[in-house]
Amino acid sequence: MSVSVETVVVLSVAVLGLWIGARWLVDAASDIASAAGISPLVIGLTVVAFGTSAPEFAVSIAAALEGSGDVSVGNVVGSNVFNLGVVLGAVALLAPFRATETMLRRDAVAMAVATAVATVVLANRVVSRPEGLVLVSLLAGYLVALGIVARREADDTGRVSPESAEENGLEATEPVIRLGPDAGRLLVGLALVVGGGHLLVDSATTLGLAVGVSEWAIGVTVVAAGTSVPELVTSIVAARRNAVAIAAGNVIGSNVFNLLGVLGVAATIRPLTVDPAVPASLVWLGAITAVTTVVLVTGRRLTRPEGAVLLAVAAGYWLASAIGWPSG
Repeated sequence: MSVSVETVVVLSVAVLGLWIGARWLVDAASDIASAAGISPLVIGLTVVAFGTSAPEFAVSIAAALEGSGDVSVGNVVGSNVFNLGVVLGAVALLAPFRATETMLRRDAVAMAVATAVATVVLANRVVSRPEGLVLVSLLAGYLVALGIVARREADDTGRVSPESAEENGLEATEPVIRLGPDAGRLLVGLALVVGGGHLLVDSATTLGLAVGVSEWAIGVTVVAAGTSVPELVTSIVAARRNAVAIAAGNVIGSNVFNLLGVLGVAATIRPLTVDPAVPASLVWLGAITAVTTVVLVTGRRLTRPEGAVLLAVAAGYWLASAIGWPSG
């Protein structure tokens, strides 16, 4: 089967739309969150991470609705390997850093736990609707915990909350947010992400099948790399500006959201049955997650050579997936 020029063009447009849409979505959401007095790390773990994971969410949901469980799950697993291998590896090459913040260490553990839970769920290569609901519930609990931290930080900025104002007879102060422009960028960005997600699933699947590649390999390579472009760009920009907290938080938060939110919602919409290659892929993801978690939790410096190793592991994973080894 030959590959049409139209398919390649649509694929390129889809990736570009995802990238632009995610950037607008992240920028607008970050402006709103910053005005509320939230720290860069919390923004990285939540607003930036979930914003840059919007392409994974859109693609996996679209794939689930179309019955392409391999693309849906492959996108999640492949994107997480990409985030830890390529994104975090690139950050380490540009700006070697040491994880010294307690919350960063704690959330690294949360990422490891989310990976372990997803591994257990995917062990039988089926994600049922009840299991999807459990994953979503775990994400909700994680968000509640981060919300408590964010509220404490907002109170620590010196603003007078409505509760404090009522108790002390003071006038409450609120952050100034450019609601019109920010809301507009957020909605347009979201539309581009959702639209680009549908185009990416259709064109990437068509392209892969045309050259004899399985849907699973398509999901963990082409689709996963394409939807992870926002994380890569955002983290590299943050690292070059010495905003390592945002860069590292973006990776950790995105991986947690992908495993619990994206996979959970996709399975809740439609139970997923996936390729026999899943267990082997989860071994790759578990290994690279364990290494990065140990580095972050122990407070060790993530050096340039270690960043290069992370990149090499991601490259090896893609090569193994592309050639279909191991197949399960």
